[in-house]
Amino acid sequence: MPVVIRKISLVAVVLALSAAVAGCAPPLGPNHYYRSEALRAQSVEMGVVEGVRPVQFQGPDTGVGTVGGAALGGLAGSGVGGGAGQAAAIIGGAILGGIIGNAVERDATRRPGVELTVRLDAGRMIAVVQDDVGEPFRPGDRIRVLSDGYRTRVAH
Repeated sequence: MPVVIRKISLVAVVLALSAAVAGCAPPLGPNHYYRSEALRAQSVEMGVVEGVRPVQFQGPDTGVGTVGGAALGGLAGSGVGGGAGQAAAIIGGAILGGIIGNAVERDATRRPGVELTVRLDAGRMIAVVQDDVGEPFRPGDRIRVLSDGYRTRVAH
């Protein structure tokens, strides 16, 4: 197998594994809390769901995908040609790899969320955006709004 094909195959495998591993961290389920929420009093208000809208959370853009992709793209480009053509292939590979790596990181850190519009029993209307953990909410559902002053979430 030629060196170039081996390098390109290695790049493809590394990118696929990176995307798979990054997407393995699921959000907390409806009966789970973050450690920081333990031993902290939460206020509870009752209300009714007025509206439900799906949203997408975008994770932080750390630059790891861009840098890693550029490095792998440059490495793959180094196996092409010689002289000035090889330099162009390295630069082109680094640019293309950086673009692809950024897209992979962006897609790997994206996760589903839900925006809930709630009419509290006190009469106020609020909107809460939270992870979609599979707990179905429908307009008319009677719910609890839990808040510790920093985080607010809706639960049945």
